[in-house]
Amino acid sequence: MLAFHAAHLIHRVHEWFDRRGDRGQSTVEYALLLLGAATIALIVVTWASGTGKIGELFDSVVDSILGDI
Repeated sequence: MLAFHAAHLIHRVHEWFDRRGDRGQSTVEYALLLLGAATIALIVVTWASGTGKIGELFDSVVDSILGDI
């Protein structure tokens, strides 16, 4: 559901900038790229925090570092 809302928002922002013509086109592209990256990051963090994978990854990294000392 979150991905749908984000995609809809991206579409609406793109339509709004399209009506303005070519002025600021690269700015729009950067804004959409950042919005898309933020959406993907939010989805990954939401998934990872619900599954406990981040804690497992952190524990694994710390154990590996302490094992090398």
